Amino acid sequence: QVQLVESGGGLVQAGGSLRLSCATSGITYSTYAMGWFRQAPGKERQFVGAIAGSGASTSYADSVKGRFTISRDTKNTVYLQMNSVKPEDTAVYYCAAKPRSPFLVLSKSLYEYWGQGTQVTVSS
Repeated sequence: QVQLVESGGGLVQAGGSLRLSCATSGITYSTYAMGWFRQAPGKERQFVGAIAGSGASTSYADSVKGRFTISRDTKNTVYLQMNSVKPEDTAVYYCAAKPRSPFLVLSKSLYEYWGQGTQVTVSS
């Protein structure tokens, strides 16, 4: 059974940093593309960034490029390092997994497994 569990969310002041974690289980980690998405109240879930199953490449939404970084370790965990956060980064953040994909996956419709989400609130 595949499980994704996000953690690390919370309240942070604008300009500060936060690191989100996504612990995965029940999957063949090295072949899973991973993505981060976020959803603010009343808005659609939007792409934040992704890392290839191979770990060789990443991609980011323009709104977070240069501020957020995705990485993965050898213990089945993916991270989203958030620096220089802004109030508009406030949202519920979700991680997602796409099996058997060594490449980047940018479309949320292609992801098969999702975490429960973690709230990030940025105060001004």
